[in-house]
Amino acid sequence: MSDKMEVNLSGVKQSKGVWLVKVPKYLSQQWDKATERGEVGKITIGKKQDKTEVCFSLNAELSALGAVGEKDGTLQVPRDHPFTMHTVGGQTMAVFSQSDTDEISLEGMVVHRAECRPVVNDSYMKLKKLQIEESTKPQRFSQQLERAITTVFKPVANHDFNVEYEKKKKSEGKMVRAERQVVLDMLFSAFEKHQYYNIKDLVDITRQPVTYLKEIMREIGTYNSKGAHKSTWELKPEYRHYQSAEEEEEMQTT
Repeated sequence: MSDKMEVNLSGVKQSKGVWLVKVPKYLSQQWDKATERGEVGKITIGKKQDKTEVCFSLNAELSALGAVGEKDGTLQVPRDHPFTMHTVGGQTMAVFSQSDTDEISLEGMVVHRAECRPVVNDSYMKLKKLQIEESTKPQRFSQQLERAITTVFKPVANHDFNVEYEKKKKSEGKMVRAERQVVLDMLFSAFEKHQYYNIKDLVDITRQPVTYLKEIMREIGTYNSKGAHKSTWELKPEYRHYQSAEEEEEMQTT
């Protein structure tokens, strides 16, 4: 409920006290099976030794509805559910309703709290046994199929990205080492255009195996492991045909 949502309090004076009752899950499930505005059961209120006794009896049709077959008969939902009454205490609780137009209205204040518990009999014990058995069943299980299923996803021998990777790997594996001087000429020609290259670009330019290319670059180049040109190669000073920015500045000052 939003903090800014308005609540209709026009029926506060006419509102009556309501009971807040906790019921078993199976009982609420049976209520959901009832037809619209159908009777789900009856509540009886009596006195015994000056003590109020309240009991809810589930409709006989709902008790049998959705019954589970057993070897020795039919399992039915327990019908009789006595109330265990509790005091509201110092709490202030209310019941609100929400209409189709999202209007919130106050229906009443909680005046009694109670727990709706079933009578422990054979019917109830069979129900609990069934619930325990259902809870211990594995959620997933293996099943042998008589024929292949063609209407859902089928596994493939190899995925597209794996095929592309293998193709690229084979292509690189077929790279033949060129003569050392030929590779040097290609590298020097490339570094005439740019000062920095990563190893992937050098492989694309020379079409040489990575290990062979790195071996040559260690002799004529320097690898930048940090700085603005991290993970790139450049020629050693003695192989450069250009001057660095510092060298140019020194030449101009002299």
